[in-house]
Amino acid sequence: MPHAGTMSILRKRLHDFDDVLNGEEIDITSLKRLCFHGVPDEGGLRPLCWKLLLNYLPSTRASWSETLSRKRELYKTFIDDLIVMPGEADVDGERVDVTLQDHPLNLNPDSKWQTFFKDNEVLLQIDKDVRRLCPDISFFQQGTDYPCKAIVNVSGSKRLHRRVQHTVLRSANVERKGLGITKQIAVSVRKAVEDYAPLAEGGEAHWEVLERILFLYAKLNPGQGYVQGMNEIVGPIYHAFACDPDHQWREHAEADTFFCFTNLMAEIRDFFIKSLDEAEFGINSMMSKLTRQVKVNDHEVWLRLHQQELCPQYYSFRWLTLLLSQEFPLPDVMRIWDSLFADENRFSFLIHICCAMILLLRDQLLAGDFATNVKLLQNFPSMDIQIVLSKAAALAGKTLNSS
Repeated sequence: MPHAGTMSILRKRLHDFDDVLNGEEIDITSLKRLCFHGVPDEGGLRPLCWKLLLNYLPSTRASWSETLSRKRELYKTFIDDLIVMPGEADVDGERVDVTLQDHPLNLNPDSKWQTFFKDNEVLLQIDKDVRRLCPDISFFQQGTDYPCKAIVNVSGSKRLHRRVQHTVLRSANVERKGLGITKQIAVSVRKAVEDYAPLAEGGEAHWEVLERILFLYAKLNPGQGYVQGMNEIVGPIYHAFACDPDHQWREHAEADTFFCFTNLMAEIRDFFIKSLDEAEFGINSMMSKLTRQVKVNDHEVWLRLHQQELCPQYYSFRWLTLLLSQEFPLPDVMRIWDSLFADENRFSFLIHICCAMILLLRDQLLAGDFATNVKLLQNFPSMDIQIVLSKAAALAGKTLNSS
């Protein structure tokens, strides 16, 4: 049983969160300060905190209802307008066969068939990725209590997983060519034994919901599209929202996740666009910052990695791009993201966490050869996440309270 002192601290922290979250005007600065130390798992507060931290909900409570209603209705229109089904159209509310006007061999760029085929190329990668998300837990294989009626109540033709054609894949990948063994970067450290299966008609598994979110995001962001690894970003957000103890929030987990994911991607999109690698917040810049921080805080470790030519691309590319979502179990990832989303200097704390991870492996790295150290950094050992975060906070000149 938890120690009485621990319970007392927890009650105080829950009380502090309630004070902030129940105000008519949310003090975002105070909320960030609380969330930086971790949102308690008790009380079901994380979904609401993340919606505020990711700028989905405004700080004025009175405007929440209008904002949520407008956004959720907008998401419904995305589903209706962007999941294109060729061969039929709506005329006065009824579906009419329009095969004579449009057909699979129609080369007109406005042809629904042309859009359909292009969409399927993107779907191939999305479908593959979401079917293998977090295989160490069963959540994403389970059915949602709130399947999308606009999808499951029709003939089934709009269910995306049915449309996947095993054609040539053209979507981007988090792998960067020319980095040698970094081909391992995009490979999940948690492999599924087999792909998840779709549910029967009338039901939807959580991974099917994520497939739709990512597909719509790719359609609405054609300049970026879908990049492998985005599934690892959207997964924890959706998991938090779909497990909200309040069923009125949980019912709209899909739409809320879409907009929070979109807002988060607007902040980290530079990580996923190769042409922006050298930008201030591009991935190469982030890796350089990490290298410099290691050098400043432990010159001996930095020198060891430098002499072995163990470049940060070999391990930290994935750490930074995917916000550590593949390095730790999901509960730890969510705890890390509490601090990242609450970071006043957006994602500077991510560099501190990555540096802490390296420094905590100091003895092994100094003793290991190149191959051993690459394997160690690409497969970060199991460790109490509070130790990692406390070390990171110390590097940032902060004190981290225990959850």
